[in-house]
Amino acid sequence: MARLNITGGEPFLRKDIKEIVKILDKKSQRLEISTNGFFVDKIEEIAKQFPSITIRVSVEGLPTLNDKLRGIPQGFDHALRTILRIKKAGLKDIGFAMTISGENCKDLLDLYALVANMDVELANAVVHNSFYFHKMDNEILNRDEVEETMLRFMEALLTSPRKNLKRRFKDWFRAYLNLGLLRHVRGEDRPIPCGAGTETFFLDPWGRILACNGSIEPMVMGDLNTQSFEEIWNGEDARKVRRMVKNCKQKCWMTGTAVPAMRRKPWQPIKWVLENKLRLYRGKEICL
Repeated sequence: MARLNITGGEPFLRKDIKEIVKILDKKSQRLEISTNGFFVDKIEEIAKQFPSITIRVSVEGLPTLNDKLRGIPQGFDHALRTILRIKKAGLKDIGFAMTISGENCKDLLDLYALVANMDVELANAVVHNSFYFHKMDNEILNRDEVEETMLRFMEALLTSPRKNLKRRFKDWFRAYLNLGLLRHVRGEDRPIPCGAGTETFFLDPWGRILACNGSIEPMVMGDLNTQSFEEIWNGEDARKVRRMVKNCKQKCWMTGTAVPAMRRKPWQPIKWVLENKLRLYRGKEICL
């Protein structure tokens, strides 16, 4: 498997998380764990044992706002300690992750400045509605403010100050990723069509294989409790789900399906990045 992400809930609440990582680390070229970073010692222990894994620590902004929105006292303190510890342990692909909303957009650019200076990654998303989030009423009321912040963030990414060339390069293409997020905020179509159920799949806690976790209702392809993966992937239910994906009107743009789409059509983001870096160099606004 090329890429695999363990998410939650909070994965490090599981007593058997080490055993899970031990198995999956051998089966994936890139194993990522999404965490809130609260269990600092436990995360550090696993990082030392599996130094090739990727870890993203979710925050909602800088300390005051993060702890308020997450309702976890000293939550940012734990998140930062986790990043510092696993960086010291030797993990290379580490960073924060932030979901942009109307409540926390004001911290986005400052958080990016922090991660750039720390030389770690910043993954980001925007609020979505889906069965996975148990939310159907997420709405950005201060859309103008959020859109303006995202535009400034895209400009910052395209003019990344990072000294690490690989991370600077990734920032440029993260700007294109944010183009898709901005389009989602505006209710517009994805820049590149979705490949859920073909390029990617989502395994839920009950063993069901789904096309993704961004749909209103689960698009179930099969059940590993009663079927092999090959039977599911090549079965009639999977073909039906792929047709559903093709006609889906959700217009979501989540990392799990957006990044594979960008890899499928690399010239589209490459062209956009080059054009808009040139526009910024000439003192013009980026083209959406």
